[in-house]
Amino acid sequence: MSRIHAAVQRILLAAFVSATVSACHGGAKDMPGDAGDRAPFHDISEHERIRVIGTEPFWNGEVAEGRMTYTTPDEPQVKAFPVDRFAGRGGLSFSGEPQGVPWVLAIAPGDCSDGMSDRAYPFTALLKIGEETRQGCAWTDARRPVERDSSSTESR
Repeated sequence: MSRIHAAVQRILLAAFVSATVSACHGGAKDMPGDAGDRAPFHDISEHERIRVIGTEPFWNGEVAEGRMTYTTPDEPQVKAFPVDRFAGRGGLSFSGEPQGVPWVLAIAPGDCSDGMSDRAYPFTALLKIGEETRQGCAWTDARRPVERDSSSTESR
């Protein structure tokens, strides 16, 4: 990976984590961990499979063993390509360049909804494909989505 590509990846991850934390918790002061802590994100091990899903447009994928897969209903042919992993302070990112187009997937902890189901996902996802950005949710085998209690909502 080039130095420029690595720098762009770190900037995107930092901006994503900051925006996600700000949106979910009311400000950057709520950044996870001790402000002096410079340890890389470790909530997802290098050996875990990460699954991602997004809506508008619908997309899904997976990162495992240094490779990312990606599909959409409009493009059911699975795209698979190698990615580099970067563990920042508040999340992970994965980058690759299939067919010369830069892809960066950023994952950060946070309650996430796909807007289509009653599931709560443990991680948020941001996928940048070239200049296009897609939002979504993520989970691992160790940290799976959970069904929200829909019985607390009364119909009127």
